[in-house]
Amino acid sequence: MGGEAVFRVVRRRAKEGCSEAYEALVGAMFADARHFPGYVSAELIPPAAAGGEYQIIQRFAQQADLERWQASPVRAEWMARLATVAEGEPEYRMLHGLDAWFGPTLVPAQRMPRRWKMTLLSWCGIFPTVALLLAFVAPLLGGLPFLLRTAVVTALVAVTMSYLVMPRLTRLAADWLRR
Repeated sequence: MGGEAVFRVVRRRAKEGCSEAYEALVGAMFADARHFPGYVSAELIPPAAAGGEYQIIQRFAQQADLERWQASPVRAEWMARLATVAEGEPEYRMLHGLDAWFGPTLVPAQRMPRRWKMTLLSWCGIFPTVALLLAFVAPLLGGLPFLLRTAVVTALVAVTMSYLVMPRLTRLAADWLRR
């Protein structure tokens, strides 16, 4: 596969009176970026209050794709255009593991999925993961003491959920989560 998906949050303010122009340029950049290899998706989240920071959540198929986008002339051109309507330089934050399951904690609460939906989707990933590990891995650990056996199985659940199951489930259920 070549690596796991990466998520990056970009924070930046529009210059006073330039919010509409900023949003239009970011939208045009998204349209251009859709054609860039490894660029999976992006979402613009407007500030909660006038004059606040915009947030962009970008998703790339893998770290190498983000690095190629970061170094590309296409991105450089968009950064130059955005500099005319934005204050200062953008601030970047990478999301990893559990942070990326449901989106960044920086996103305003009204944009986060409902807790019951996150719980249900988590259970939909945990149940089959645990069942499979108990069926196929636990028997191989039968000679280990209970706590060590439990530690191995729960470590495998955590890794499998963070890196394999939840990134796929949240991608498949994205529309449902946001409703």
